[in-house]
Amino acid sequence: MKLHIANKNYSSWSLRPWVLMTALGMRFEESVSPFEGGAGSGWAQFRSFSPTGKVPCLVDGAQVVWDSLAITEYLAEIHPEVWPADRAARAWARCAAAEMHSGFSVLRNTCPMSVGVRVRLNEVVPALQADLDRLVELWLEGLERFGGPYLAGTDFTAVDAFFCPVAFRIQTYGLPIPAAATVYVNRLLDLPAMQQWTRDALAEPWIEPSHEADCLKDGVLLEDLRKPGH
Repeated sequence: MKLHIANKNYSSWSLRPWVLMTALGMRFEESVSPFEGGAGSGWAQFRSFSPTGKVPCLVDGAQVVWDSLAITEYLAEIHPEVWPADRAARAWARCAAAEMHSGFSVLRNTCPMSVGVRVRLNEVVPALQADLDRLVELWLEGLERFGGPYLAGTDFTAVDAFFCPVAFRIQTYGLPIPAAATVYVNRLLDLPAMQQWTRDALAEPWIEPSHEADCLKDGVLLEDLRKPGH
């Protein structure tokens, strides 16, 4: 299988299937196509491997699967451990992943993913706080209901993968969340797969100006951890 992704520093959608496949030990080839000139400008280039001109896109022989949620379900047909074995946990995990997939627009827009920088927001507006409150509510529900340390039980599954980009956002912007939720965020950040993604993101040679500007439109840069000269 080949997984097409974009810059690891910016591409939250690419992270979801990549971290899932890596954490669960699936064998795949990674193909990185960097963003050029802002979101959507690489459409023609990305169309060479993705029907929508977007990432991620999984190619498995003649089968092409696009969209992170569709890729997850495709992988689950081959690897049942993608979702929890328990039926109730599996149903909850699918609901939570779908909510992340389609929701939390204020968090996405205010705090775009950028692994290599640290930003202080000018303010946490009420709409952003509402997204954070719902995230915390969802996480604590899963951890309490299924016993942790991951959202749907003892094992890392797709529902955790869908929240890995949020863990990076909380780290980048220093978003205020309770201690119990911080423990979960740190657990995701400490995963070997997430550590590998971080190393790769910090070593990337590409800086894309529009993504950089998006990260700072509501805050100020505190630190850039990427390699000098990049």
